[in-house]
Amino acid sequence: MGMPRFMGRSRGRSWLSVRSVAGQVFVLQLVIVLLLGVAATVALVLQGRHDAVEQARGRSVAVAETFANAPGVAQALHSRNPTKVLQPRAEAARKRSGLDFVVVVNPKGIRITHPNPHRIGKPFIGTIGPSLRGHTITESRPGTLGPAMQAVAPIFDSRHKVVGVVGAGFTIRRVSGLAERQLPLLVGALSASLALATGGTALVGRRLRRQTRGLDPVELTRMYEHHDAVLHSVREGVLIVGDDGRLVLANDEASRLLGLPERPEGRKVAELGLEPHVSDVLTAGRDVTDEVLVAGDRLLAINNRLTDRDGGPPGSVATLRDSTELRALSGRAEVAQKRLKLLYDASVGIGTTLDVSRTAEELAQVAVDRFADFVTVDLAEPVLRGDEPLALGGTDMCRTAVHGIRPDHPFYPVGRRFSFVPTSPQAGGLNRGEPAVETDLAEATGWQAQDPRQTAKVIAYGVRSLVTVPLRARGVLLGVVNFWRTARRDPFEEEEVSLAEELASHAAVCIDNARRYTREHTMAVTLQHSLLPRALPAQSALDVAFRYLPAESGVGGDWFDVIPLPGARVALVVGDVVGHGLHAAATMGRLRTAVHNFSTLDLAPDEILSHLDDLVARIDQDERPGQPGGDGGEGITGATCLYGIYDPVTRCCTMARAGHPPPALVRPDGTVEFLELPAGPPLGLGGLPFETAEAELAEGSHLVLYTDGLVEDRRREIDTGLELLRDALSHPGRTPEQICTEVLDAMLPSDPSDDIALIAARTRVLGADRVASWDVPYDPAAVAGVRAEVMRRLAEWGLAEVAFTAELVLSELITNAIRHATGPIRVQLIRERALICEVSDTSSTSPHLRYAATTDEGGRGLFLVARFAERWGTRYTSDGKVIWAELAIP
Repeated sequence: MGMPRFMGRSRGRSWLSVRSVAGQVFVLQLVIVLLLGVAATVALVLQGRHDAVEQARGRSVAVAETFANAPGVAQALHSRNPTKVLQPRAEAARKRSGLDFVVVVNPKGIRITHPNPHRIGKPFIGTIGPSLRGHTITESRPGTLGPAMQAVAPIFDSRHKVVGVVGAGFTIRRVSGLAERQLPLLVGALSASLALATGGTALVGRRLRRQTRGLDPVELTRMYEHHDAVLHSVREGVLIVGDDGRLVLANDEASRLLGLPERPEGRKVAELGLEPHVSDVLTAGRDVTDEVLVAGDRLLAINNRLTDRDGGPPGSVATLRDSTELRALSGRAEVAQKRLKLLYDASVGIGTTLDVSRTAEELAQVAVDRFADFVTVDLAEPVLRGDEPLALGGTDMCRTAVHGIRPDHPFYPVGRRFSFVPTSPQAGGLNRGEPAVETDLAEATGWQAQDPRQTAKVIAYGVRSLVTVPLRARGVLLGVVNFWRTARRDPFEEEEVSLAEELASHAAVCIDNARRYTREHTMAVTLQHSLLPRALPAQSALDVAFRYLPAESGVGGDWFDVIPLPGARVALVVGDVVGHGLHAAATMGRLRTAVHNFSTLDLAPDEILSHLDDLVARIDQDERPGQPGGDGGEGITGATCLYGIYDPVTRCCTMARAGHPPPALVRPDGTVEFLELPAGPPLGLGGLPFETAEAELAEGSHLVLYTDGLVEDRRREIDTGLELLRDALSHPGRTPEQICTEVLDAMLPSDPSDDIALIAARTRVLGADRVASWDVPYDPAAVAGVRAEVMRRLAEWGLAEVAFTAELVLSELITNAIRHATGPIRVQLIRERALICEVSDTSSTSPHLRYAATTDEGGRGLFLVARFAERWGTRYTSDGKVIWAELAIP
């Protein structure tokens, strides 16, 4: 302990040092007195001067080392302004010690303090290299008042690293002033006795260095003081073990920590009664760093280092530190850290979806194994439907989640309905709104009363303790969460209840958010389903199949329709309102109603889209936030629509679209074509007219209409989706139902983010056996001939029962056309679900129904048509109009 530093100092000292050969000096002085006589006085004077030098050296070293080891010096060197902190202290030390200077120097050799402030910041005059390596040195150097003795001591930080040095100096003349004044008188005597003194001093000094290993008495005294401090004062155990496994040294702290017997030095370590693993470490002959071992009821941190690295004696030195209290404190900190990690994971892992059941499962999964062995979550039944429970006292509970360390749990399964008995801790916790703890379920009679047979299974399974916490959010009790522990771990304690409450509190908010979303979603879905067609209307032009799939989250505004039109025609409609939620669903309903209303007017597709465009723009303007008359609600950002009319007589399909994906046409041979329709702007933007396109469809062709949710999503571009749709449709010989099923199987995303509406319609054709037409000359006399042809055809069709009515209706319609129209007139009969009578002409004037007075000679024709026909009306064509009437077929 400290010996290497002293040895380093003594090696730098001259072998002629008189202080190190005190006995020989005494003998030498006696010889000198006997031989030289008067030289004895000179020798004493010289000895006094030598002592003065050594006194100067000792005082310098003492002051330098004392200041270097003073508390706060190393820390001050790391401060922003070391001079400000250390200059006053250095000056105070200099004045108290009587030295000429006390200077603090940084590792670069720059003065930080000095008695003369102007010399601060300048290089230090002297040798600091050995001190930077950890040694204290002394040296003589010229001073302003004569030769001076200077000591340089290192400054160590807490990690035993040199962070600076302290230089302390003393002028020799101040100590040896008398000797210096008598020096001229003693020169002669000194010259005579120098030879004898030198020889004797060299002989005795060499022998003493071998005996004391180069240490002078001061150093020996200091080494003993350090040795005594290590043995009795240091609060860290120190053991020195020889290479033969015997204990060389053990200080008091080591004896206390290891329970060593009295006077253990010299005995084998294995014979000291230590635990084998401790003894093995002390005698292993290897380096050990902070290895924690159990010694009795203590945890000891052991460091072991070999002593023969730098030529020292073989063996090892070990230090022992009691870390029992530190380990206990770190254990508590580790528990707190694990709980914080659990709460963090709960905040991230609970509430990832807006599904009540899934949120309950996430609560169970987060808590299992890290806090409990099993977790069960029971919610009031109204909560699962999105409703708010009025009171949990009489409400049936539903087991919503069960999770544990093993799948074969003894608890109620998910989906089980039950009620808590009043004596159960769950019922008590719900009534009070506070958690309840059962540390021993085998003794909990109130809990066992819930279901004696089931609770017996739970106890037999090994479940030991329970913490039940009500799930409360925003003042509403939603249910209860139960944390269960088996006998493999300690039962729940009161201090763990707060952690259970934190988990339940966060989960309750997430469950309540999911409940509210469920309520809103249910309302939106109910509204949406009520606005969509529940069944397809009867018609003979198309075989139609459809699919409607809502998005995983939220309700969209997609819709579709199949609308029978006069003349056996059918309108196919598909549309999409941008956005989700109740607003989109309600807007979809308004647009669908408008489409039906516009369709009754028998308008062309482009006209219907123009009316829808005006309607959407008006709705958007009325409902946009901040507009006069608006309700401050959500405005419409747009809608798309595709409207097509198929005529089974002409096999012509007339279509127009407003920003909607084009329809797909699957021909009977399986080839697929996306019809090139003018795109048109989405509804509500205005500014551009809509255009129609016509396509002649072969019998048995399939017309496929869809919304963009089928072909486009977050991971797929619309062009890619269209190609996938083409591949899915390119298979001939399938029914519309098969087409819908196989298209969705091939293209449906795993988690659709948008609604999907799909219609597949196979075309039919009304042949000549069900359609008859005649051209009527522009002559009233031709009406009779046409009536006769009509009667013969109705007889062929077996419709003699409606022949009179049909004759009357056609007579009136043809007569009106001849009287009021121009150009060629054509009559057409269509036998479908009803008998359809059509009269077309080139006039764009629409007839209207009126009631004739009793004195009027005419004006009763259309009145009779309206009375005898099921329906009648007018539709305009590109070259005129068609007046039609439907007669019921018995």
